[in-house]
Amino acid sequence: GGAAAFAPASLSPILGQLDFSRVFSLDFLVVMFAFLFVDIFDTLGTLIGVSSKANMLDERGRLPRIKGALLADAVATTVGAVIGTSTTTTFVESATGVSEGGRTGLTAVCVAVLFALSLFLSPFFMAIPAFATAPALVIVGFLMLTSVAGIDFDDFSESIPAYITIIAMPFCYSISEGISFGIISYVVINLLTGKREKISLLMYCLAVIFVMKYIFL
Repeated sequence: GGAAAFAPASLSPILGQLDFSRVFSLDFLVVMFAFLFVDIFDTLGTLIGVSSKANMLDERGRLPRIKGALLADAVATTVGAVIGTSTTTTFVESATGVSEGGRTGLTAVCVAVLFALSLFLSPFFMAIPAFATAPALVIVGFLMLTSVAGIDFDDFSESIPAYITIIAMPFCYSISEGISFGIISYVVINLLTGKREKISLLMYCLAVIFVMKYIFL
């Protein structure tokens, strides 16, 4: 029985087990929007965070060619769901690769090869306790924190929403919750301080949608 443990688990029980019977129910809509928010904003938060660490953002703080990155993430999420895995998405641990000098797709290919090998060596990796890998994540958090230096702390309408975003993420255990709190507070604070020109139509829409999410979901 010991040798069998080194073969990857069979996908047949979960591969393509899709049930469309309740697609048009209200419950499905609620679940779909919940996943949509979590996946979009977790992905955006991770992409922008890791890209800023890699100095890939332009002078306006935007990621060039983000469409391709988001499309790759969407395809991976969809394929992963059909195969039956948990969400296949961008992960914030990529910051460790960036800090080591990773700047191109070769970094991702290297990680993919190592993940493929880990399928066969999973018993070894399962034996490693969580507290042994936790320090790596602490360093990831530290590396991400360096971006805080770019916040304009003299302008409260900029710094308070950033602070709320940073604080909300660990407390809510979710990047997307932090982003939603940040967007709501950004819109509200800028409205109350008369800085309406700073708020784009998209920010108004997102703030309203996030408030509705907290009321109805």
